[in-house]
Amino acid sequence: MYSWAMDVAVSTFRAHLTEWVARARAGDEIVVTDRGVPVARLLGVDTAPLLERLVAEGVVGRAGRNPRPKATGRRRVTATGSVAALVSEQRR
Repeated sequence: MYSWAMDVAVSTFRAHLTEWVARARAGDEIVVTDRGVPVARLLGVDTAPLLERLVAEGVVGRAGRNPRPKATGRRRVTATGSVAALVSEQRR
């Protein structure tokens, strides 16, 4: 399931834009580079990211959400004064 990416220089990409768009539409991934440094990636709109595609094919599944832990059996903390009084006391 590895998707092969093509590296193309900005100048070449600009000169042959319609050809690169057609390749992206066909499912290829194009990585645009500027002086050898990747700066952009062109994918077709219908191309799903790898993880979403693997989930759709049933190869992997999404992680289930665990319910929030409950603080059962624990004593609840109660305030003995106002927050403003506590803050002003700590500022002294």
